[in-house]
Amino acid sequence: MSSEELILVTGATGFLGVQLVRELLDRRPDARLALLIRDRPGQTGRQRADSIVPTPDRARVDVYSGDVSQPNCGLDKAVWERLASEATRVIHCAATVRFDHSLEEARAINVEGTRRLLDFAAGARQLRSLAYVGTAYVAGERRDLVLESELAVGQGYRNTYEQTKAEAEALVRSRLGSIPGVILRPSIIVGDSRTGVTSSFKMMYWPLKIYARRLWRTVPGYPDAVLDIVPVDYVAAAVARSTFDEAALGSTVHLCAGPRGSATILEVARRAMEYFHGPEPRFVDPNFFFAAVRPLLWLTLWGRKRRVLRDGRAYRDYFTMRMQFDTANADRLLGVAGVCPPHVLDYLDRLFQYCVASDWGRKVVAAE
Repeated sequence: MSSEELILVTGATGFLGVQLVRELLDRRPDARLALLIRDRPGQTGRQRADSIVPTPDRARVDVYSGDVSQPNCGLDKAVWERLASEATRVIHCAATVRFDHSLEEARAINVEGTRRLLDFAAGARQLRSLAYVGTAYVAGERRDLVLESELAVGQGYRNTYEQTKAEAEALVRSRLGSIPGVILRPSIIVGDSRTGVTSSFKMMYWPLKIYARRLWRTVPGYPDAVLDIVPVDYVAAAVARSTFDEAALGSTVHLCAGPRGSATILEVARRAMEYFHGPEPRFVDPNFFFAAVRPLLWLTLWGRKRRVLRDGRAYRDYFTMRMQFDTANADRLLGVAGVCPPHVLDYLDRLFQYCVASDWGRKVVAAE
């Protein structure tokens, strides 16, 4: 077996993928990367890669225009077979994270795309590990402590994203006996804990933006609901390290803040109130709000506030969560190496600062 590493990465242009590619290039100077990237209208996969790969590292990066939802991931058979003969690691990050996809659309990417990467890994003659990046929210509507060893325990799902990621993880688990792999489950990924930098202003950022702009102060959720977020720099470091950790093979690892590092919605709301000098957030029982209050508001509000009501539906369930994610495997495998997520409250202000400096993603902020 050759000692040279060739790491196949999917989802390289996503929020996590960009940081992960740079982490791998920094931490593995002798490795080559093979990035599977979709072409876009007017922009090839190579052009998309050049926007994220530092110029000095481009000689170590091969780019393949492809799509995990297509047979052979959209690659020619000869290219597929050559990659299978050379790849030593696979990191599968590609997924649709949209909540509004139909079940068929979400399965085509999240489940069938994962099946194709597993088939690729099964035929990779030099494969040393496969890292599958899933999500902690395969826990769906659970309200208790979720163990890393658990997957399907009869829970329901809030959307097609959660359901298809659970189906994809079940598929990975069924193949771990024959493929050396690790399942990694991040919770909600936010900006860099050191700089606050982010390219994604979804999930937690959406309610923060409407609050900071004085558009809304009512929170249809529970003050003690749990907000488990993790910074992208931690997740990228954890994925890169786990991919090369033989002790992690066969494990499922929560890349989460966990009971020690998460915060409640009330704690985050109070920190936002202090930072943005906003009004006291008002918490309203979500069942009452969506059954009685929202329909009335929909009839009376127009313009920006009506758009808030419309867009907020996708995130409403995430203000009511009371489940926690156990991190025993993460502590055992990553904590001993000092790869640990900071407490949510320790870096919130840096996230807020970047939001303001970038005008919530509308302005380019110069690197310090």
